[in-house]
Amino acid sequence: MSTRSCTYCNAESVYHRRYSGEYLCSRCFTRSVQRKVARTISRYSMIKHGDRVAVAVSGGKDSLTLLHILSKSAKRHGNELVAITIDEGITGYRDESLRIAREFASMLGIEHITIPYKELFGNTLEEVLKARDEKALRMSSCSICGTFRRRAMDTAAKVADANVLATAHNLDDMLQTFIINISAGDVERIAWMYPEPVEYADGLRKIKPLLEVYEHEIAFYALINDIPFQSEQCPYMNEGIRSSIREFLNTLEQRHAGIKYNMLNSILKVSKVLRDNMEFKRNRCSICSRECSNDDGICSSCMLVIRLDDGSK
Repeated sequence: MSTRSCTYCNAESVYHRRYSGEYLCSRCFTRSVQRKVARTISRYSMIKHGDRVAVAVSGGKDSLTLLHILSKSAKRHGNELVAITIDEGITGYRDESLRIAREFASMLGIEHITIPYKELFGNTLEEVLKARDEKALRMSSCSICGTFRRRAMDTAAKVADANVLATAHNLDDMLQTFIINISAGDVERIAWMYPEPVEYADGLRKIKPLLEVYEHEIAFYALINDIPFQSEQCPYMNEGIRSSIREFLNTLEQRHAGIKYNMLNSILKVSKVLRDNMEFKRNRCSICSRECSNDDGICSSCMLVIRLDDGSK
């Protein structure tokens, strides 16, 4: 907090943006984030006039902030919004977020759809993790959940009759994902990180409008705009490497303000070069018939189900 005046008006500032030197009042801060998201959408042609956009809403600060920001401009640009929430079936955690997502979407006058893991995959996440442990599979909870969540969101967007799927991945998420992919030697996934949307065979475009916004600025946006969100974190979040990478990057940013932005710009350049020079295979999964890039013709979701069934490592 600061007692200095806002850089753009005479109001008292409530936020100091260290990487730019700006002091911002609550109104100017809110507008700056909204403008940044609008520029990102425009720069990468994420949303077009007349699109029906499914916004993946978990009940956390990022996704509810994204829904709030998009709701401000949807009608003006001839877009329809629908909020979709994936219920993984995590006892004592997901119930609260489902309620928050449903009530916030209703307050904004936006349709809300919930898709449970149980309905799609026959098991909740907890049941899947129990099977993993019994079969001693070497897969983290986040890896398993991420694979199923991507499939669930695609399905939910289809149920919602949307042609665009918007997720709330922020700048910090992008940096963490890049380091994870580098660590795993997954060059193809780095190529797919470039934000210009790809239209898949089913006509769905996937976008990340918050990719240029810091995670802590999203939290502050939610706070000053009275956006309710679930503060409790997923009980499985610390099983993977992402938390350690988050702490490392936050330490760097604290010591060198703006370094995250510099890293993002470099990542986007690398990602674009890779995408422009790589040949991506588009196959059809031999089990579910959905589009996939795996050479064996089985998508990641179906392969995971097979591994859980037969116990292969």
